[in-house]
Parts: sequence; C-alpha cells; structure tokens
Amino acid sequence: MTERAATYREVFAVREYRYLFAAYLLSLAGDQLTAVTVAYLVYTGTGSAALAAAAYASSYLAWLTGGPLLSGLADRFPRRRVLIVCDLARAALIPLAALPGLAAPALVVLLFAVNLLRPPFVAARAALMPEVLDGDRYPVANGVDNICAQIVQVVGFAVGGSLVALLSLRGALLVDAGTFLLSALLVVIGVRSRPAPRSSPSPARPGRAAGLRVITTDARLRAYVLVLWIGSSFTYAAEGLMAPLAGQYGGGPGTVGLLLAAAPTGMALGGVALTRFCPPAARARLILPLAVLSTGVLTAVWLVPPLWLVLSRWRWPARRAPSRSR
Repeated sequence: MTERAATYREVFAVREYRYLFAAYLLSLAGDQLTAVTVAYLVYTGTGSAALAAAAYASSYLAWLTGGPLLSGLADRFPRRRVLIVCDLARAALIPLAALPGLAAPALVVLLFAVNLLRPPFVAARAALMPEVLDGDRYPVANGVDNICAQIVQVVGFAVGGSLVALLSLRGALLVDAGTFLLSALLVVIGVRSRPAPRSSPSPARPGRAAGLRVITTDARLRAYVLVLWIGSSFTYAAEGLMAPLAGQYGGGPGTVGLLLAAAPTGMALGGVALTRFCPPAARARLILPLAVLSTGVLTAVWLVPPLWLVLSRWRWPARRAPSRSR
C-alpha cells in the first residue's frame, strides 16, 4: 500500500509548528526588510551604488563566515533559547542604523553583524523541526517553509519600498526591529522549552568536524550535497544576467522584476505540487529527473523565444523535491 502524503491541515494541526512557522515568517521578513532598507539608507546617504551593493551583499557574506562558525550554537544550547536570543539581539541592533550621522561603512558592518545572527537561528529551528513533527509531516512542513520563503522573497522588495515611502527609512527600520520582537514573543509563547542536546558520553569526542565526516562517508549524502552546491552556484549567477536579458527583449526595470520573480514563483508552485500531491516514496526518485529537467528546459532560452516562454522556462529550475522523511 502506497504511503499517503501528509496534508497541510495535518501539519498545521501541530500547535508548536504553527508558532515556529509564524516566527519564521516574521524573522524572514525582518531579514529582507533589513537588507533592503539599509541598502537604501547607504545609497541615499552616500550616492554610492558600490557601497549600497556592499551593504546588501553583506547578508550573503555573513552566511559564508557565520554559517560554519555559529550554526553549532544550536547543538550547544537549548534551541528555543537560541531562537529567542537571536531575535532579541537583532531587534536591539537594527534601531542603531536609524541613528543620525552614522557613517555608511558603519552601516555595512552593522548589517553584517545583524545577519551573523541568522545562521544560528535557522540551525536551531531546523533542529527543532524533527522534534515537533513526526512522519511525513516533517518533509511536508519543510516544503511549506520553502514555499513561503519564496513568496517572502517575491514581495519583500515591494513591501520594503512601501514602508520606506510611508514611514521614511528610519521608520521602516523600527518596524523591522518590531518583526524580530514579535518573532521572539511567538517562540516564548508557543514553543516548549527543551534541554540542550546531550554531549556524546564517549571519551573520544566527535569534534566539530563530525557532521562533515557523516556526509563524506555516505555516498547518498555526498550526492545530495553536490547537487545542492552545483545548483546554488549557478542560481545566483543567473540573477546577475536578468538586467541584460531584459534589455535584449527591449524591456526595462519592470521586465527585470518579472524575470527575477519567475524562479521563486516556480519554486512556490512546484513546492505545492510535490508536498501536497506527490506520495512520500516518490519524492526521492524524482530528485534526479527534476535536476536534469531543470537544466534541460533552459536550453530553449538560447533560441531567444518570446518573453512569456522565457518566464515559463525560468520557473522550472525551482521545482525540486523536498527532503525525505526521517
């Protein structure tokens, strides 16, 4: 008998997940608002596109440096506490960007510091998810998270720009800090307190590289990581080509926006299809065909097809299978 996929109703029936999900959306929206607003603040204060780009890029640099160094905090301290501390620290740091007279380089450093707190937050939440959800609800919830992350990415720039227009740059930063405060409050109210993960009782401690050794000694895990790295390497390079591609079609900023929005829109739609209608046992088998298909459909772009066809092709690379259940 084929195992039935969990429904969204079954996932959201878990009270703790509802609070984790809402806190995740608020924290994700706060990260997006921080990057956009500080980049605007740097640009309006200096007129330098390079400094504004550096401010926005600092969020990615924080992942490269803070990810390997700080994600391990989720395995050393109670994960609920890590979530709360990361949110409260970001809520405290972000209003500093609203201080008058703060130099642009200081703003870039401040944004980098704020984004350093995201890796431990994400790691702590990811570690909590298997403890909160069981069976197929766990991979379906991961799919829901990915879908909503793409939606936040699509609307994040528009919301950030609207807040700046309505409240000014510094007013938008205060709203941004409020998203992290509310996220911390949701975790306090809705997530159960659990002790820190137990250390290995063996005298030979596994060390910081234990996770890396697990991946490198498992052929299937190595393949998954390789597919993820290769896909990610080319995903962001494509975003840098959207402006000249739009120019090739005679379009302006609106066309660039459509091209940038196509991939996350496709990921959201593909995520719904795979988590809601695909049986759990079939998801792992779909990884290889979808990986091949996601690159194959883009070869049509070389023929310079109509813009609507390019947009439909760009949605395909995002349709990837969610992780398997435990």
